[in-house]
Amino acid sequence: MPHLYIPLFLITLLYFLYRHFTEKLNYWKTKNVAGPQPIPFFGNLKDSALRRVPVGLLYKKFYEEFPEEKVVGIYLMKTPAILIRDLEIAKNVLIKDFDVFADRGIKFGEKDMGANLFHADGDTWRVLRARFTPLFTSGKLKNMLHLINERAEKFLEHVELITKDNNEHEVHSLVQKYTQATIAACAFGLDMDTYGQLSDTLKRIDKKIFTVNSSSMLDMLYPGILKKMGGSKFPKEVKEFFFDLTKRIINQRQGKPTERNDFMDLILALRQKEIQCRTKTDENLKLDMNDSVISAQSFVFYAAGYETSASTMGFLLYQLALNSNIQDKVIEELDAVLKKYKGELSLEAISELNYMGKVFDETLRMYPIIDKLKRCAQTDYLVPGTEVMIKKGQIVIVPVHGIHFDEKYYPNPEVFDPERFSAENVAVRHSCAYMPFGLGPRHCIGNFYSILYYTA
Repeated sequence: MPHLYIPLFLITLLYFLYRHFTEKLNYWKTKNVAGPQPIPFFGNLKDSALRRVPVGLLYKKFYEEFPEEKVVGIYLMKTPAILIRDLEIAKNVLIKDFDVFADRGIKFGEKDMGANLFHADGDTWRVLRARFTPLFTSGKLKNMLHLINERAEKFLEHVELITKDNNEHEVHSLVQKYTQATIAACAFGLDMDTYGQLSDTLKRIDKKIFTVNSSSMLDMLYPGILKKMGGSKFPKEVKEFFFDLTKRIINQRQGKPTERNDFMDLILALRQKEIQCRTKTDENLKLDMNDSVISAQSFVFYAAGYETSASTMGFLLYQLALNSNIQDKVIEELDAVLKKYKGELSLEAISELNYMGKVFDETLRMYPIIDKLKRCAQTDYLVPGTEVMIKKGQIVIVPVHGIHFDEKYYPNPEVFDPERFSAENVAVRHSCAYMPFGLGPRHCIGNFYSILYYTA
């Protein structure tokens, strides 16, 4: 007879699971906030969760489906969230009311590389930002330019060699070699030509970094669970690799900066200074720059500079190949600037590549690497101009990809047109209509570095 209870148990279990995963799916309907229809468990992210559509394109789709709405109610799995369509509201969230939305809401253990500049929240982020902002001044990056130029020269030699026998090559994997060598040199002072198996090891680590894992879905289902459980968004091999690599380099340099002027040198010099940061409660906060914290910053510097740069360079070269007239203008400008500076691609020379800058900006408009911005409300917040209340702890999404393809701001958005970024066009466009590096105090701290990277 006991086996007769099995169907009853399964039916009861399914009922409670259904209730659990659907109990919040009427949240926005009861608030009279428009949004796409959610489904149990997945909310509005089924296609993303099943790896059918990148999540940034899903947010773009929601953005386009509700053209008359200032905000759209969506569900990250079973968790209610807000997607912003109105640029003035986006400006409030990212800039004017930043203190309410200072956190990204991506919480996991600080000992598991959570204490990095991208993922950290609260006071930890504030002190990290205070410490690392001085590392990304134009003066500091100017000293690093020689590392970029050296790798660029080697890359050009490699391209010249391989194109002697075959004129056609897959661009993305080709430029990955350049970005990997450059970021390894700038972040860790490593020469990929002399480190044997390191290149293959980094390729394996790269795949693990950029492969979406189940931890992101788990955090959407149960916000904050990763931090409570001491979990991480990254596999154990990734954490151990960057910690061991960072520790080895620090030991090689005896804990002191050398004359390479790379990212590790700058961090080691910074560690010798005591920098404090004011918290929201007006208290001084210090952060111990131990090996673990340094490895977390090295990791995010590498992760943010390698694949993102390779993808952007690939798209830029793709568009230049499709638009020979634009390519000709880029070459003409580059030849003129190099002639003026006697063939040296200095920081001053790069600053005069105005048309190249427009091409770069248009590439990131069409192919934004950061295709959405995510913020977490620290207090209840009434959305200006609406009756919508964002509750404390709720996630706010700014759909960068959707905004970049909105015809209100960019007529014929599918057309590659660098002149969208002429001074005249930029002046009449909303300041939040272009945000490939984010906006406000949490904008990408390495945006100027990336410009050097692509141009060199």
